[in-house]
Amino acid sequence: MDQYEKTIIPLIESMYNSFTPIEKTIADFFIHNTQTIDFSSKNISRQLYVSEASLSRFAKKCGFKGYREFLFRYQQGFGENQPVITDDSAKQVLNTYQELLTKSYALLDEQQLDRIVHILSTKKRVYVYGRGSSGLVAQEMKLRFMRIGVNMESITDSHIMKMNSVLLDEDCAVIAISISGRTQEVMTSLRAAKTRGATTILMTSRREKEFQEFCDEILLFAVKEHLENGKAISPQFPILIMVDIFYSRFMELDTFHKEALHDYTMDILYGGR
Repeated sequence: MDQYEKTIIPLIESMYNSFTPIEKTIADFFIHNTQTIDFSSKNISRQLYVSEASLSRFAKKCGFKGYREFLFRYQQGFGENQPVITDDSAKQVLNTYQELLTKSYALLDEQQLDRIVHILSTKKRVYVYGRGSSGLVAQEMKLRFMRIGVNMESITDSHIMKMNSVLLDEDCAVIAISISGRTQEVMTSLRAAKTRGATTILMTSRREKEFQEFCDEILLFAVKEHLENGKAISPQFPILIMVDIFYSRFMELDTFHKEALHDYTMDILYGGR
């Protein structure tokens, strides 16, 4: 993926719901803009009918020191790898995949991946919560990580999520998967896990300030409009990208031992055939 540029568009999209109406106006411009123009604060404020101070506040809310730093990062990735939309349905799907791959690369946080790998390596038990499509990813995670020696369990039933809280302590980690960050059963159970002392990780496409109250790590994956409804492609796709990335990172630790465990597990499963 060396050919990809680090665009900040997915960062803006992940924070969209936390923006004020004025900030959403600014966000909409930078998300959907496809033209190279004068991006100075004076010109953009005039075009959007907002103050230059609003641009500065927006930039700081996105995590930058000011509008100048925000603009520098925006222009670095501007115009790179824009998906080409055609009338061919197959190409539209492939363009969507490409867009999500590019956004996933932009969202990668190497230090965070190392922290999550450390959590998976040190906790005695790991539970993955998810409903619907996210529940299918939870089951896939369980199967993959169990093969390399992680004591992982997937839970997709809301009642069992609630009951599971009594089993949690500081030796446990809970990974919750919710595209919207609003799946009530999953989010409530993640809060309960935090109160029990478990390490909590949220995999979501939305960055909300309230998540920091009960999440030790918030792992963002790429988002596409209406993705959670599965209208264009499976909503599992961007989640599985991130799972594959930190699975690969996890395998880098003691690779020989983990590959041996994986091979042994596969021999047990299929050796008798």
